[in-house]
Amino acid sequence: MSKSPITSPLSESDKASVGTVLQATLVDLIDLSLVAKQAHWNVVGKNFRSVHLQLDELVTTARTYTDEVAERAAALGVSPDGKARTVADGSGVPDFPGGWLKEEQVIAAVVTALGELIQRLRGRIDETDKSDLVTQDLLIEVTKAFEQAHWMWQAQQA
Repeated sequence: MSKSPITSPLSESDKASVGTVLQATLVDLIDLSLVAKQAHWNVVGKNFRSVHLQLDELVTTARTYTDEVAERAAALGVSPDGKARTVADGSGVPDFPGGWLKEEQVIAAVVTALGELIQRLRGRIDETDKSDLVTQDLLIEVTKAFEQAHWMWQAQQA
């Protein structure tokens, strides 16, 4: 089905630009949840348990907002695409190392990933300033949650 069965309160141009922002956010959040789960399975070291549990919190946050973002897109008549190939081709989350990783390596990689995600989200907040304040509000909420997580991960490096 090419034409959306869902009507949008936005103009076609605003719908297109907001849809692009939501789709980019969706793939970043899906990838972040997968990266955090990968790290969760492979972290080792003396602080294993606390990092392991904190990674699960990050996965939960990413998955919660993945659904919020996808449903916002659908509500605007934009079909969300969370297929593996789409995520692999479109994510801006930095590549995560494979294999067993000491907790310090995991923490550093998560701090980097969250920092990049936050920069991308902040740019998207600016992009939606004129086209859709409701989507902008969602992006602000998402950014707030990940900025808090970023702070907590950085605190472990201090």
